Amino acid sequence: MGWFSKFLTSSLGQKVVMSLTGLFLIVFLVVHLAGNLQLLADDGGRSFNEYAHFMTHSPLIKTISYLLYAFILLHAFQGWALWRKNRLARGAQPYAVHRLRAVNTNPRIASRMGWIGTVIFVFILVHMYQFWFKMKIGDIGVVRYDGQEVKDLYTLVATTYQNLGFVLFYVVSMVVIGAHLWHGFQSSFQTLGINHSKYSPLIHFLGKLYAIVIPLGFALIPIVFFVKHA
Repeated sequence: MGWFSKFLTSSLGQKVVMSLTGLFLIVFLVVHLAGNLQLLADDGGRSFNEYAHFMTHSPLIKTISYLLYAFILLHAFQGWALWRKNRLARGAQPYAVHRLRAVNTNPRIASRMGWIGTVIFVFILVHMYQFWFKMKIGDIGVVRYDGQEVKDLYTLVATTYQNLGFVLFYVVSMVVIGAHLWHGFQSSFQTLGINHSKYSPLIHFLGKLYAIVIPLGFALIPIVFFVKHA
C-alpha cells in the first residue's frame, strides 16, 4: 500500500476527503438553488424547463453531475465511517468531555452528524426519485419552445409541491441540512488548515450565513408553490 493510499485510509486523510467533497457540494448547492429559483419566474415554467433541459443535455454538465454523484456517495461513506470511529473511541463517555478545536462549533450538532447525515441521504434518495428519476425514466409531458421540444419538469415539480406531506418533508429536510452545514462549513476550512485569527471570524460568519440562507431559499420554493395553489 503506497503512502497516498495509507493517507486516504487514515483518520486525517478521511477528514481531508470529507472537507474537499463537502466544499464541492457547498458550491453545488449555490448553483442548484440558482437554477431552482427559476421555478418562481412568472413565465409558466419556461425558464425552469429550459434550464433543466440544458443541465441534462450539456456534456460538461453531465460529466460534472457524475462527479457530483460520486462525491455525494464518498462524502456520505466517509462521514459515517468517521462518525462510527468516533463513537467507538468515545465509548460510553458523553461527547461534551471531548473538546472541539473548531471555534463556535456546536458539540451537540457535531455529535449527531451521523444521524443528520443519514436523514440527508434519505432525502437525497427521495428527491432523486421524485424528480431526476421520473424525468429520466418516467413518462412526463413535453412542451415546445421556439420549435424545440423539452420535458415539462416544471409541471411535475408544481404538482409535487401541492402535496402537503412532501412539502413538510422537504422543509424539515432543509432544517436538517442547515444543521449539517452549520457545523460542516467551518469544519471543512479548519481541517484543511485554513484557520487564522484574522480571517477565521469571517469564515465562521459566512458559514452561519450560508447555513441559513441556502436551506431557507430551497425551503421557500415548495412553500410558495403550496400557498399559491392552496
